[in-house]
Amino acid sequence: MNNSLIINILRFVLLVITQVLIFNNLNFLGFINPFVYVIFFYWYPIKGNRALFMLIAFLLGLVIDIFSDTLALNALASATIAYARPAIMRFCFGVNYDFQSFSFKNTTKVQRITFMALLVFIHHLIFFSFEILSIAHILLILKKVFATGIVTLILCVLFSSLFSPKSE
Repeated sequence: MNNSLIINILRFVLLVITQVLIFNNLNFLGFINPFVYVIFFYWYPIKGNRALFMLIAFLLGLVIDIFSDTLALNALASATIAYARPAIMRFCFGVNYDFQSFSFKNTTKVQRITFMALLVFIHHLIFFSFEILSIAHILLILKKVFATGIVTLILCVLFSSLFSPKSE
């Protein structure tokens, strides 16, 4: 097995454990539970197999759903983010985004945070829209998306600065 595969398996397992054991039990202000496992979509290699990435994303969401009892909402949001990731990267990194020559070390911190913020907020919008499943409660959906999204984004930025390689 190559080094990248071992690192991604380790990230998968550690993110599931931290999400299930720590962050699912937090309850800031009665409704904010950060979804730190979303950082997996930021960390996953850009040049990896896209079909495999979508399968792994679905499995990551499904494992979180099994332990969180959330009826496949995480699996739906994770698979959607995995599918939309190239478009989000193209939006954030523009002309620089190219499968052959792209590297995070050639981007600015603002671009990386914007990319992570879009991943988080799109994931949360899908998750909470299907959790509440009522357009009549749009303000509640937006409140949950932005409050949970901001806390998740802060934690993901902290995790990425602590655990990402220095070359990034």
